[in-house]
Amino acid sequence: MLRKIVVGPYQSNCYILGCKKTMEGLVIDPGDEVFRIVNAIAETSLKIRYILITHGHIDHVGGSGELRKITGAPVYIHPLDISGLGFHPDAQVSEGENLQLGTYTIKVLHTPGHSPGGVCYQAPGAVFTGDSIFAGSIGRTDFPGGDHRALIEGVRSKILSLDGNVRIYPGHGPASTIDRERKTNPFFQQLFNI
Repeated sequence: MLRKIVVGPYQSNCYILGCKKTMEGLVIDPGDEVFRIVNAIAETSLKIRYILITHGHIDHVGGSGELRKITGAPVYIHPLDISGLGFHPDAQVSEGENLQLGTYTIKVLHTPGHSPGGVCYQAPGAVFTGDSIFAGSIGRTDFPGGDHRALIEGVRSKILSLDGNVRIYPGHGPASTIDRERKTNPFFQQLFNI
C-alpha cells in the first residue's frame, strides 16, 4: 500500500507506505501540509509506526514534529542531519540498518552528497531516494555539506546496483526505475557504458 502526497511550496513528495497484512504504516518526509498527510493516513486506516526522514532540509522535515505529536510515531533521521530537524529525534538510522514494518523489511542506505546525512530507504521492489537521485537527475550538491563526488559514488554503488525493476520514488517529481536511470540519467550513463 503506497500513497504519495506532494506538499509545500517546494512540491516535495511525502510517502505513506503500509503493510496490508498488519495495517502498520510509515511516513517518509512529511515536509509540510500535515493536515493533508493526516487525512491521507486516516483514509488508509494505517497505524503509523515510523516517521522516516531522508535528509534534514526543511522541505522534507517541516511537518515531522507536528506529525509526531498527532500520530505518536517516532522520528528517525541520520545523525549527520539532525541539525536540520529543529528538535531531537527519537532514533537515529545508520547504513545497513533494517527496520521492520509488518511483513516488510526497510533497509537504510546512507547516500551522502546532497546533505551529509542523506539516506535512502529500500523496501521490497522500491527505494525511496529523497534528493539523492530523481528521474533524470540528481540532487544539488552546492548546499553546505554537499559533496558531488560522494553523491555520485553513493548512488552508483548503493542504488543503481539494485535490481533493474526496482522502482525509484524520489523526493521531488515522478517515479522511475533503476533500469531507466542507468540508461537515461545523464549523470550515470557513462558509468554504465551505455
